[in-house]
Amino acid sequence: MKKKYLSIFNDVIGPVMRGPSSSHCAGSLRIGRMLRNLLNDVIHEVLIEYDPKGSLVTTHESQGTDMGLYSGFLDYDTDDERILKYKEEIKKAGIKIRVNHVAYGAEHPNTYRITLKNNKCTHQVTALSLGGGMIEIVEIDGAAVSMHGDFWETLVFVPAAGEHLVGEFAAWLEAEEISLKNCRQPFIHISTTKPIDTMAMNKIKSHASVARVVVLKPVLPVISRRDIQVPFRNCGEMIRFNKDKNLQLWELAVAYEMARGNISAAEVFEKMAVIVRIMADSIDTGLRGTEYADRILPAQSLLFKEKMIQGKLLDDPVLNRIILYVSAVMEMKSSLGVIVAAPTAGACGTLPGTIIGAGRLLAATEGEIIKAMLVAGLIGVFIADQSTFAAEDAGCQAECGSASGMAAAGLVHLAGGNLQQALAAASLALQNSFGMTCDPIANRVEAPCLGKNVMAAANALACANMALAGYQHLIPLDEVLQAFDQVGRSLPRELRCTALGGLSLTKTALKIQDSLLQK
Repeated sequence: MKKKYLSIFNDVIGPVMRGPSSSHCAGSLRIGRMLRNLLNDVIHEVLIEYDPKGSLVTTHESQGTDMGLYSGFLDYDTDDERILKYKEEIKKAGIKIRVNHVAYGAEHPNTYRITLKNNKCTHQVTALSLGGGMIEIVEIDGAAVSMHGDFWETLVFVPAAGEHLVGEFAAWLEAEEISLKNCRQPFIHISTTKPIDTMAMNKIKSHASVARVVVLKPVLPVISRRDIQVPFRNCGEMIRFNKDKNLQLWELAVAYEMARGNISAAEVFEKMAVIVRIMADSIDTGLRGTEYADRILPAQSLLFKEKMIQGKLLDDPVLNRIILYVSAVMEMKSSLGVIVAAPTAGACGTLPGTIIGAGRLLAATEGEIIKAMLVAGLIGVFIADQSTFAAEDAGCQAECGSASGMAAAGLVHLAGGNLQQALAAASLALQNSFGMTCDPIANRVEAPCLGKNVMAAANALACANMALAGYQHLIPLDEVLQAFDQVGRSLPRELRCTALGGLSLTKTALKIQDSLLQK
């Protein structure tokens, strides 16, 4: 799979969502929404097939894969409140769903093979959830495709090979806006940055050789386009780009996202401002207390806050504030409140807990917190471009470890540090995160996930201070990321794939899981 050009808002900080897992909730929801479009928004029957060697067999219910996928079939967005009643709503919609476990040689652990039917048509689709809510549809009706949800994807179904139609259709479309591909049978695939205009669409639909046309709408916040050019893709390229410009790291993040998304600097800043406000609201809502029957940990942040006020904790104002905020966000996630996956739902407490926690104690303005989050987002782009955010591919280092490196750089910005210090902090934090397992107790993204988020945040704080003090990080960030990826992918499958090893298979964890099933 060829690496695409990453966006801070598509791939790193986001989506805004509900649910325990960005891979298994937000990713599956986005897949479901696109597949709904494939049937012109009318679904009667669905067959979902998971390969037993993948992760989805164990996460279908426990980590909200069903919640996300079914909500997508209902056309809900990732933060829609109706997600909480997805089972009732899918019954009301009359969609009949079956789930089978079938060995079909799936190469990716988060592989969906889905057959959808209505009274007019049947389609079979293979799709992947790639971590952090990112997806790829790789096959439709036996034809290879690559759809990530960041284009308008038009499929023109033709009864025979349609090579002769490609040139004719291209003449009706704005050449600078489209990428026209011929998949031979069963369809011609058109990718555009905006909907095809009505006149051209009517010509296509009325063509004698065309049986049917469907449009799969974008599901990502930043739309792609042809011939994207970004100023850099890794840390080394960024440093060379900045040689004579002397831009701060947050300014480089803005420059990158302007080029990637074809948007203004003001739009980049405002998009991040919206995300920061949602993160802050998640913290503040979580600190008022959360309730949800189907979880294994109670709301513990209130206990921490009480002991802080009473002076009964070891005194470290910044770290204790961060622990409190990380806990509040994780409790919002487990109670299906609105959170921001940053870079994943499993690591959603680390970045807002550190940046907003430290920012408030430092009396930082909202603008400075936004800049720190942009810094973190750019570090995340470098991580995702050279490695992954998917625990199924590289263990929890891909989630909490990545969040720790991102947060460390953001903290340096808040403290008034420079670009080199921010990069040093990210390098140190990532170096300390190699080899983290993915082993959630009772297959819920609660424990040891909470502790790993807290550990990642504490690591970020320590590494930020070390970098500010001039500690040597020794290994450049790009080289750290290459090693980071190699180590993560070298972990045994049981330690980097949800609930197949480690704490998840202890006697007590299995008892907890059984008790939840009985409920």
